[in-house]
Amino acid sequence: MEEKKELQIEETSAEQTVESGAMKQTSTMLSTEDTETPLDKNVRLLSPTRMVLRRFFRSKLSIIGLIMLISLFAFCWLGPVVYSQWGEIETDRTGNIDYIATVIVGADGKEMVQMIVGNNGINSLADPSSAHLLGTDEKGMDVFTRLMYGGRLSLTISFLSVFLTSAIGIVLGGLAGFYGGVVDGIIMRICDILICLPTLPLMLILGTVLESNGVPSESYIYLLMGLLSLFSWPGMARLVRGQILYLREQEYMVAAEAMGYSTARRIFKHLIPNILPQILVSMTMSLGSMILYESTLSYLNLGVKIPYASWGTMIEVISKRSDILQNNFNVWGPPGICIIIAVLGFNFIGDGLRDALDPKQRR
Repeated sequence: MEEKKELQIEETSAEQTVESGAMKQTSTMLSTEDTETPLDKNVRLLSPTRMVLRRFFRSKLSIIGLIMLISLFAFCWLGPVVYSQWGEIETDRTGNIDYIATVIVGADGKEMVQMIVGNNGINSLADPSSAHLLGTDEKGMDVFTRLMYGGRLSLTISFLSVFLTSAIGIVLGGLAGFYGGVVDGIIMRICDILICLPTLPLMLILGTVLESNGVPSESYIYLLMGLLSLFSWPGMARLVRGQILYLREQEYMVAAEAMGYSTARRIFKHLIPNILPQILVSMTMSLGSMILYESTLSYLNLGVKIPYASWGTMIEVISKRSDILQNNFNVWGPPGICIIIAVLGFNFIGDGLRDALDPKQRR
């Protein structure tokens, strides 16, 4: 009996030894697995910013839009540095010289030939040449140079107008969505009133008022587009308000309120950054619309005043002279093409940003 007990004790100790060895081996394997990377070597974790950039640059339309806009900006801002032969408002006064011969009878009855040299002074509507790459307009100014300076003005005005419109819309929309109640009602009723106003007739009235008050040509278009921005913010305000109405009830906003954060901090540090993708897309799409607004006003002779150039002003000449429309494509065609490129470029980038910032995208 004692021998059987000893054998059982030895077998139990042996089993315990095996189990302890297995446990040690298992723990060793777990420790080695913990030290190794849990993911496959081919899998990489991307930050949200890199994921957005990856989606954006994967879109062919986004790349095309970037190329369009980069080319336009380089042409408008770097072009005058390379091509400085003519200025924006400089007139080519090497016009055609005409020789007119007249016969004059003197007092003694002798006939004399008098040569009259006529010079119109302005080389207007010249064909493209080495002196003028795109010819000259009806006032003898270089079309190529004015195309670059006009692009500067059109793009700058569009950016300033969009930023001003977005700033007003973000502030008022944020206040309406955050506070609600009476504040929301007042701001939304103002939006309804402004949306009902016809934009183009309103701009015609404002342009006429500014022109009658003798506003300088240099600041005329800036004031007009600034006034346009004051009537164009309801769309951005409604977008921001709708997003904030949803986000203000989230848990992190309740926690921010419990921690005693100020209203401005909760709105501009916690709410606005969460709707920034929608704001960026809306701003990008609005840039093309602002360029069309400026071109329309300039075409109606309510935008940039001669001799200063914008793309709309350069096209405006065809509304007065049909012969230029038929015979001088080099005068009005290039600015029209630049407007199309700018609008398409902004729209392509806007579409790419919308797809890249969509949280439902997984690839």
